Amino acid sequence: MPLSDFFFYFKLGWSHIVSLDALDHQLFILALVAVYTAKNLKQVLILVTAFTIGHSLTLLLSVLDVIRFSSKWVEFLIPCTIFITAFSNLFKKDFSTKGLNTNYYLALLFGLIDGMGFANSVRMMLAKDQNIGWGLFGFNIGLEFGQLFFVVIILLLTWLSLSFFRVRRREWVIFISAAVFSLALQMALERIPF
Repeated sequence: MPLSDFFFYFKLGWSHIVSLDALDHQLFILALVAVYTAKNLKQVLILVTAFTIGHSLTLLLSVLDVIRFSSKWVEFLIPCTIFITAFSNLFKKDFSTKGLNTNYYLALLFGLIDGMGFANSVRMMLAKDQNIGWGLFGFNIGLEFGQLFFVVIILLLTWLSLSFFRVRRREWVIFISAAVFSLALQMALERIPF
């Protein structure tokens, strides 16, 4: 695969997370990461990778035409995954590694759903390409870097809020999660498929 093709798919994966019209992805990452601090960097990296694995799996299966789902339902389910994650944050009191273990499963499961959301447009591009594997690899690396970029911003804002503004961690999690919940619920209500 030419390097230019790799960078094309890398940029596609990157913009899938950081572009202005990627609010649903940004809200999901914000909801997932809101309960962590910079001290939990290892757990956050595993969390982001779990999401990418789930996303990659359904994207691959969809591009290979093994699975297909109605885009209306997928577009509805994506904000549902966001508000479920944000809602669950509102009740978290234990921010230890053990207390946050369920987030890995949420990230993987919701990554599976989210991967279907982008599959229709990527399916057309990759189906014409002889190197589907390399295209998906470039896309997923771009996706991972985009998520890590966004995670760094979130962790930096969390550190500033907790360290300089002396916001309590529980209050920070509730504030961020409630905001994300509200936006995601509104998105879901706008996308009801029936």
